[in-house]
Amino acid sequence: MASYEVNDAAVTHCRELIAAHRYVVDSDWGDAQPDAERENTYLERHSWVEYGAWHLGLTEGASDETKARYAFVLGDFSRIHRSALIACVYRAAEWQHKAVELAAHDLLQELDAAIEG
Repeated sequence: MASYEVNDAAVTHCRELIAAHRYVVDSDWGDAQPDAERENTYLERHSWVEYGAWHLGLTEGASDETKARYAFVLGDFSRIHRSALIACVYRAAEWQHKAVELAAHDLLQELDAAIEG
């Protein structure tokens, strides 16, 4: 099983998007999650750094500037999705990636506070 470290750039990016109210509160993440074609389209117009900022996890040992390097996507390349953060918490907990789980949980709490505030 792969090991992941928290992508600090994604945490910062997510917080910036929350502050800018660029989020979706209610979505079906299975439908909203970017597929391979959407990822490729995004990468045609954006850098790997920008792509990486949408992923909470960095796969340890994977080469930079490859899709394999990035895991736990946070949104649709335009907005953060609350359902994506929930999926990150769940998947990271299920696979025992505690640091990613806690980072996703903290971001979910920040998003919920922004929604309520």
